[in-house]
Amino acid sequence: MSELVITGDNFEQEVIGSDKPVVLDFWATWCGPCRMFAPVLDAFAQKHPEIKVGKINVDDEEELAAAHSVMSIPTVVVYKNGEIVSQTSGVQSIAALEAMVK
Repeated sequence: MSELVITGDNFEQEVIGSDKPVVLDFWATWCGPCRMFAPVLDAFAQKHPEIKVGKINVDDEEELAAAHSVMSIPTVVVYKNGEIVSQTSGVQSIAALEAMVK
């Protein structure tokens, strides 16, 4: 599954209303660690089509970033059944992402 661009307009439908677990990546174009994390997240998305992977640009979606208390990027937030079950900051490995979703 390809990564989705999550915005304030589609957040409710794509994240809260999702019947699949959702991994959200809060990122920005100017963020070096975010660029390092992007291929890992893409590989995770390809490996796990049963999990929805979304990207939220913190510069474009300041309200979503604030609502999730994003203080540094990249930040990964995992939702299941419309609820946050895990959140961490920094570049993660595929194994770490898998552990967050379990």
